[in-house]
Amino acid sequence: MATIREIAKRVGFSQATVSRVLKDDPTFSVKDSTREKILNASLEMGYKNVPQYQRITIPQDVAILDNVVPDEGLQDVYFDELREALVKHAEEQRMNVTMHEDVDSLIANADKYAGFISIGPSPLGRKTLHRLHRKLPHGAFIDINPAPELFDSVQPDLEQTILDAIDALTTSGCSRIGFIGGLGNIMGEHEYPEDIRTFAFRNWTLRLDLDVQGLVYANGPFTVENGRLQGRQLLQDHADDLPDAVIVAADPLAVGVLQAFATENVIVPQDIKVISINNQEIAKYTSPALSSYDISQDELAKAAALMLAEALTANRTISQHMRISTRLVARDSFTPQD
Repeated sequence: MATIREIAKRVGFSQATVSRVLKDDPTFSVKDSTREKILNASLEMGYKNVPQYQRITIPQDVAILDNVVPDEGLQDVYFDELREALVKHAEEQRMNVTMHEDVDSLIANADKYAGFISIGPSPLGRKTLHRLHRKLPHGAFIDINPAPELFDSVQPDLEQTILDAIDALTTSGCSRIGFIGGLGNIMGEHEYPEDIRTFAFRNWTLRLDLDVQGLVYANGPFTVENGRLQGRQLLQDHADDLPDAVIVAADPLAVGVLQAFATENVIVPQDIKVISINNQEIAKYTSPALSSYDISQDELAKAAALMLAEALTANRTISQHMRISTRLVARDSFTPQD
């Protein structure tokens, strides 16, 4: 660890000045520029006794891994907003960001960056993740958690969101609840080919003793067209016995579901209630307007940028994982009981 004397020599101030700044002496007045120069030098030189609240982020070059597969649909809007928020918050943390759309490109250029933040749900193989960690040990994933032991992650709390939706519906008198989702992966050491929202729905309805036999539709991509197809299939399978409500895993799917219901003259919410997740702008303009759980892209991006900044500043080696809560924005497709 660097000594006070070595830090003083680096910055060109007296040992007494350096010592009092690092101890955050309340009786010592010093210019902000002097304080910042001393604190940054002490961190760069590996001085460990700087209190966390005293740490100032050193400007860093970081990469954003844009791990999104474009679908030319509403899902792209979600990631556009997330990408914009991430760049803003990274710059607030004095990060100079460079976009990479390919993990191999990021690995090849890893020596240019202090760390990375990844957005997008595309799964990465275990060997690729370990290669990435060897080159860039500091990284944070948004929305997914593909390697909990290697990298940090920030995710919306979708399991709790599904439980909240079930509770809101049952409190409103719904007992038969369907689910429409898409294909996904539960990642980590034991990767499982099922989206976490589908997994949570099956888990919670089983624990709450709700009969959802034949009411789970979770195939294909998260697109409007697939929502339309699965909504139509639900109506065909249960034409004479519709569920009281349906939870839809994402707004693009929900738009298609509402279209399928309208085509078959199924009236929402009178015949069936609908709750979705994401609260994208389109939710205001569907017919009827869509009740949807809001996922704050701004909060996800802010948390990821702060998490990476802290990891770089403290040279943290233990991964951390954060869940961001969602909230229901109620509109015409479902109004919860007070």
